Amino acid sequence: MPLADDLAPGATKLGIRGTVATDSGYAFFRRHPDRRVDEADIAARVPVLAEFIEESCADYDLTERPVAIGFSNGAIMTAALLRSHPGLLAGAILFRPLAPFAHDLPYRLDGTPVLIVDGTNDSRRSSGDGLRLSRRLRRAGAMVTHHVLPVGHAITGGDGEVAREWLRAHQL
Repeated sequence: MPLADDLAPGATKLGIRGTVATDSGYAFFRRHPDRRVDEADIAARVPVLAEFIEESCADYDLTERPVAIGFSNGAIMTAALLRSHPGLLAGAILFRPLAPFAHDLPYRLDGTPVLIVDGTNDSRRSSGDGLRLSRRLRRAGAMVTHHVLPVGHAITGGDGEVAREWLRAHQL
């Protein structure tokens, strides 16, 4: 939430935590023992999360579609939301993501703005993960901006600068 406050100080915010307990906290989905994404688990959890977002927006009388900000596991889950529930989000900022599914889904994103920010020294991602996701989202019709910063897996001040500039440019 501090990052969201920094990026959009006056905006209404809804913080969502994953429900999968891990050694270091919580995640939105499970991984296989070799750290690969468990696609079946994501596919089962995405509709529940989408419904929660829709209900929360209705409960709080939020009339505009939300812009999602996700980091790492949250960025992967946000990419899954984009790909399986087009129209749910007005846009998305994905810090250190990778593609949630091995294959493209048939849904179109029709110009949904998406920012992807990778780190060249990210030890938790393979080189090109974010670029591959950006290409897939573009093929689905998203308006993708992809940045690569000389950083690791953690979010830095440079990430914030890129995201604030992107939000201003897209008036989100």
